[in-house]
Amino acid sequence: MTAYAIARLQDAPLHEEIAEYIERIPATFEPYGGRFLVHVTPHEVKEGSWSGAIVMIGFPGLDEARGWWDSPAYQEIAPLRSRHIEGDIILVDGVADDYNPAATAEAMRAALSA
Repeated sequence: MTAYAIARLQDAPLHEEIAEYIERIPATFEPYGGRFLVHVTPHEVKEGSWSGAIVMIGFPGLDEARGWWDSPAYQEIAPLRSRHIEGDIILVDGVADDYNPAATAEAMRAALSA
């Protein structure tokens, strides 16, 4: 099942270390089957507030996403970003191809009536 690394990064002034991080990050996730799905592209807020930039990297599974995050290659370059940009980053499983939201709603109703 596909997994994702999702980051919401706050706006920050440009810095040489951030440019270096952006240059080097693809090589860190390629061994884990990762690829950019969203990378600091404009977004349209429909509810609430969402400042900053969005980054999403897809991986074949959560094990690969964790392996990338914990890898020496990524941990070596992470400070290039974290010294200059604050943000929130999560790793999350996607849903299976056969995911049925109606079954989820049915389970919720069953829990409510119990």
